[in-house]
Amino acid sequence: MPAKPDHDKSKPEDAPHYHGHRERLRERFYSAGAEALSDYELLEMALFAALPRRDTKPLAKTLIKTFGSFAEVVHAPVARLREVDGIGEAAVNQLKLIAAAAHRVAKGEVNSRNALSSWSEVIAYCRTSMAFADKEQFRLLFLDKRNQLIADEVQQTGTVDHTPVYPREVIKRALELSATALILVHNHPSGDPSPSQADIQMTKAIIDIAKPLGIAVHDHIIVGKSGHASLRGMRLI
Repeated sequence: MPAKPDHDKSKPEDAPHYHGHRERLRERFYSAGAEALSDYELLEMALFAALPRRDTKPLAKTLIKTFGSFAEVVHAPVARLREVDGIGEAAVNQLKLIAAAAHRVAKGEVNSRNALSSWSEVIAYCRTSMAFADKEQFRLLFLDKRNQLIADEVQQTGTVDHTPVYPREVIKRALELSATALILVHNHPSGDPSPSQADIQMTKAIIDIAKPLGIAVHDHIIVGKSGHASLRGMRLI
């Protein structure tokens, strides 16, 4: 009796099951836009290039479950990303590239406009830059007389709940750059942007030194995962 043909060897290998899913996801992205995709679906697509031969859906869901949101994933510390099973250097690099691109776009909006007339872009830039950092940072936006950005510098990096700030060093740097105005920014890694009494006192100390020198302090913005707080908007300064 003749042997039966080996059908598994005679037909071409089936494409992996996730190829069709990838195409459907791409089609939905291009036809309906990013808003039609959930955080994990957008993350799936972001990982396509880094993991071309893997189904990225389970990994994307794990990352969202671990860190909370798309933004929190791409801004997560590299060491913590590497702890996630299935994440290699290519995936880490891809996620950090997305975070860097978002930061560059937000900074471009601030660079090209009057800071006070584009306040929403300033807030977006501050949140993109700092809201998801795991340590406190104190950032200074130095402005010229037209309220356009001269420089953007992180002056201090502290611990999870404290950053040392030296008012005289802040003003010294402003004078070096010939800045006529400042926007102070720092983050609360806890996620809650509510200002502390120490935040208010430090801001007032900087204002007291800056005012006689003709340097205005427009605001002190505190950013966190859950939003931002403006000391000027809260009438605390």
